[in-house]
Amino acid sequence: MSEVLFYHLTQSPVEATLPGLLERSLQRGWKVCVRGADHSRLEALDRHLWSYRDDSFLPHGLASDLNSDLQPIVLTDKTGAEVGADVLMLLDGTMEEPDVLKGFERVCVFFDGNDEGAVAASRTHWSTLKDAGLAVKYWAQEDGRWVQKA
Repeated sequence: MSEVLFYHLTQSPVEATLPGLLERSLQRGWKVCVRGADHSRLEALDRHLWSYRDDSFLPHGLASDLNSDLQPIVLTDKTGAEVGADVLMLLDGTMEEPDVLKGFERVCVFFDGNDEGAVAASRTHWSTLKDAGLAVKYWAQEDGRWVQKA
């Protein structure tokens, strides 16, 4: 059964949170699809992942790149690119139906805690997924670290 983790971003942006989760996913041997709502935002994230830390390397590519299906991490703004992925990470308000999410080992939903609309949409998404029988967990930032709240 798929595990859905909601990350309530209040103290750091997704650019600071995502690399660590991607590293842990790769350590587990998982293929990851990161889906956002805006292609230019994903291009900026692509550049960030190449240089976010001097001593690290995250093999990844944009879904629009040649042979992107061979990458262990694919960034996309379109549905369908996640085929074959073990993990789906949803950014910028992108959401998916419960039946689709059941096909993943893990789903991570990131939302901006300083945006009331994003918080409200995430609450609705949480309820929908929980009502559909998915295992959902809620993580919040406290004092610079992540704490599971629900």
